[in-house]
Amino acid sequence: MNDFWNLFDVTTHDGKHHWSFNFNGKKIAIFSKENNSVTEPLLHSQLESIRNNFIYDKSKNANSSDLIVRQLYTKNFKEFDLNTLPKNASKELLANIKGLNYFSYLQCDEGHFPNDYGGPMFLLPGLVITSYISKTYIQEPFKTLIAQYMRNQVNSDGGWGLHIEGHSTMFGTVLQYVSLRLLGEDKDAPLMQNARKWILENGGATGIPSWGKFYLSVLGVYEWEGCNSVFPEIWLLPKWLPIHPWRYWCHARMVYLPMAYCYGLKVKGEETTLVKEIRNEIYTEEYNKINWSSARNSCCEKDVFRKSTSLMKLMNKLTSFYEKIRIPFLRKKARDYILSYIQAEDIHTNYINIGPVNQMINSICIWHKYGRESDFFQKHIDRWQDYLWLAEDGLKMQGYNGSHLWDVVFCMQAITEGGMEKYFPEMVKKGYHFMDKHQIKNNVDEKIRFFRHQSKGGWPFSTVFHGWPITDCSAEGLKTTLMIEETDALLDTEKTITLKRLYDPINTILSFQNKDGGWASYENTRAPKWMELLNPSEIFGEIMIDYSYVECTSASIQGLSKFYNTEKNYRTTEISTAIKNGIDFIYSQQREDGSWYGCWGVCFTYAIWFGIDALVATKDLDFIDKDKSVANINKACSFLVSKQNIDGGWGESYQSCVTMEYVQHESSQIINTAWALMALIQADFQDISVIQKGIDFLISKQEPNGDWPQEGISGVFNKNCMETYTSYRNVFPIWAISRYIAKYQKQ
Repeated sequence: MNDFWNLFDVTTHDGKHHWSFNFNGKKIAIFSKENNSVTEPLLHSQLESIRNNFIYDKSKNANSSDLIVRQLYTKNFKEFDLNTLPKNASKELLANIKGLNYFSYLQCDEGHFPNDYGGPMFLLPGLVITSYISKTYIQEPFKTLIAQYMRNQVNSDGGWGLHIEGHSTMFGTVLQYVSLRLLGEDKDAPLMQNARKWILENGGATGIPSWGKFYLSVLGVYEWEGCNSVFPEIWLLPKWLPIHPWRYWCHARMVYLPMAYCYGLKVKGEETTLVKEIRNEIYTEEYNKINWSSARNSCCEKDVFRKSTSLMKLMNKLTSFYEKIRIPFLRKKARDYILSYIQAEDIHTNYINIGPVNQMINSICIWHKYGRESDFFQKHIDRWQDYLWLAEDGLKMQGYNGSHLWDVVFCMQAITEGGMEKYFPEMVKKGYHFMDKHQIKNNVDEKIRFFRHQSKGGWPFSTVFHGWPITDCSAEGLKTTLMIEETDALLDTEKTITLKRLYDPINTILSFQNKDGGWASYENTRAPKWMELLNPSEIFGEIMIDYSYVECTSASIQGLSKFYNTEKNYRTTEISTAIKNGIDFIYSQQREDGSWYGCWGVCFTYAIWFGIDALVATKDLDFIDKDKSVANINKACSFLVSKQNIDGGWGESYQSCVTMEYVQHESSQIINTAWALMALIQADFQDISVIQKGIDFLISKQEPNGDWPQEGISGVFNKNCMETYTSYRNVFPIWAISRYIAKYQKQ
């Protein structure tokens, strides 16, 4: 462990993660209104020391092990007293106790598990660009750490990818290059020369995808003329049209909303000397000679995941033509509505916003409209820190403001399923109270005007302050609550989440179900699938509507089934119908080889775990075709067993998500192995030797203190971008072993 890291603190309160640097007994925050406000000579001399203490070898593993927060939280680590265990305790029980004991130290007083949820490489540049144009200065220690993160994640060819494990792209490389220049990096530094060489050899920054064109335009190193119209007036179209943005997937809707504001006003930061210099560094021709109109549809081949369709090209031509004749009255009306919607999103989410991309672009809009000193903008700055995370590879931006609730519900299920609550009752109590506090109690104001689905009773991915309930989080919260309340962990604690209070999530989960029987993520599917033909992003798949997913559907089925078996006096008929339709959707998504494709985890092992758990949870219900479920379960098990490695583990590459076919990882992975084992154990797979080999693999990988090593990336969104979950390496091996103990070693 690195003693230098003790100079950093993370404070968590109400789900916020705020980092500070301790210098001469003073805590230095990340952001300042004054440039270089920390002027002590010793601090400047320490900047190189900071950098040297965050040197990270990406070639060994691009994913951090989250060593800093783990060092902070395990300072007083003590091994579990094994004398309290039965004398004949099995190796599986011992491994689980060790794993849970270690993980218990990572649970903060609020009940959640602060951890690294990074991975995408296009998030942090949004912060750097926003802070630069708004003159919101990043304090020198943290500026050094941001730059060091980018240095650490550079690929061997000099470029950066869409995410930390991805091949180099124009999007990743240009945004990191520009950000490093804004952070003070010299253009002639070897790192920058290599990056610039990559950019120029691959056609220059005119080939950056549309989201990159947007950020560069706001900064002033690209011209708005080179962007396809984001067409603010689309918000004024009749709402019955399938192309009206209220029908988009909420993440796409909330990103293109502030983009439209910026495009409509051609928002641009100050033309500084540095901005002028960057213009001359990232293009293959002189800046003032670039044909910006022809650059609109230019995209580097190394970035393209979804090629622009004929329909999208036609739409771009129509909206570009409209820009020449736009009607000022309509532009103003659209802009005013967009601004009111942005501010409603700010209020609904306590200025956290739905995600880091729309948080940064909302910030730009609010800065542009109200100014740097306004309370509105200052509230945004305060929330920037919620997205930042410090690990041994530097200061990064997470894919959300955290995965608080998600980690808690999975950990609580891992504990209670194997009866481990008798050894770790305090973990369960803290987790339960976190769930109690972070259940969403009310619907948002003006939900009809701003196209919000009902929220009351749901659970978010992170915290109640974020405010967006998600189908699977809500269902896992419901299921976990019932599981905890069945145990003895709360004997001396009030059960504050009453059965009646669970009627609200039942109502919300039922309202989320789509006509195809499945559940999407945040809302119902609001538009036809052909809307994906209008995906303008080039780099992501399936962003235009909220699709039904196997994982979300499985979680919803399991939550409803748990409630159905507990409470027979509330919406029983509707619940049974919803479960049956959901199972039919699960059937329909299973491939001929027995697998399911995973949209939120890597990938087939993840989805098969969800698919099997849903079928097992419901196969004995009198309205489910048990024979069909069993046959489908067996097919899925056969697929899994065919992928087991000689060492007993399973290993799946993130490339499975991209190619939509199973791609073997170069080595067995702890998380994939845990998912596969959980599925096989739940399915009551008859060849116990297959399961035992997998369990032995997990135990062999456990470290002496009970932790497991961080391995390959395990999360994904929109098929092409990956995310790290450092908590997964703890939760899922524990859960797999708990499930094994519950099945084969009942205590």
